[in-house]
Amino acid sequence: MKRTDKGLPLINIGFGNVVSASHVIAIVAPGSSPIKRLREEAVERGKLVDATQGRKTRAIIVTDSDHLILSALQVETLTQRCSEE
Repeated sequence: MKRTDKGLPLINIGFGNVVSASHVIAIVAPGSSPIKRLREEAVERGKLVDATQGRKTRAIIVTDSDHLILSALQVETLTQRCSEE
């Protein structure tokens, strides 16, 4: 996890994209039906951010602002990056 000049912890979610760690609620796998429904609802509300750069979605990040962020990195990789200091 990196910190900005102001001390905000950031998580690299792949391809030069970062997310503020303080806003992440959950990191989930995209395969289950409830998560697929959440993704469809986020598209309808305009709250889906695709950070996969055209690659397969391997993790979905849920934020406190109800945004869903798609990442091409594995859930395990992202959780490991969250726990690093």
